[in-house]
Amino acid sequence: MEGIQFGIVLAFLIGPVFFTILQTSIEKGFFYGVMVALGVSLSDMLYVTICYLGLTSLVNNPANRVFLAYGGGGVLIAFGIYHILVKAKNKSLFQSTTKEKSPLRYLLKGFIMNGFSPTVLFFWVGTISLVSLDFGYSEGTDFYIFFGAVLATVLLTDILKAFLSDKLRNLITNRFIRISNIVLGVMLIIFGLRLMWRL
Repeated sequence: MEGIQFGIVLAFLIGPVFFTILQTSIEKGFFYGVMVALGVSLSDMLYVTICYLGLTSLVNNPANRVFLAYGGGGVLIAFGIYHILVKAKNKSLFQSTTKEKSPLRYLLKGFIMNGFSPTVLFFWVGTISLVSLDFGYSEGTDFYIFFGAVLATVLLTDILKAFLSDKLRNLITNRFIRISNIVLGVMLIIFGLRLMWRL
């Protein structure tokens, strides 16, 4: 039960990944939104594995935090600029699949967006510390059940976001999509700058 609760909290944190899943689903459809969500889930699984292997001390090192913050912030800002300068200028946003990008690119996009956000890594470090010290789930079946429930809940809610966003496509114009790309780009830049500013 605790795992599902933690998963819901993580899934509805308003961050760059949240907006990316919504925007991709509206612009490209449910399938591509799910691919982004799967990429996010893969990076979450990687983070949990890294933290479980005892590398939390690496993350807690102030020097490494600086590197992660500037690196992650730089990636988010780059994505933001791309959405503002490139994607927002696309004239036909619901065009045919003849020039459609590979689904793997959207999988990679989700992985990178989530993977280069230090906030997500710090969340997993804090969660593993909490469940190990407070809940006593340091290893064994309870540990795997807890984090399996967290990851499954996050993935399912991300897929739900993609599904609901896709259903809105018929009500949304190309102008709205261009504006949403600009808004997404601005939000990504803000999140990136905030990571750097907090140091």
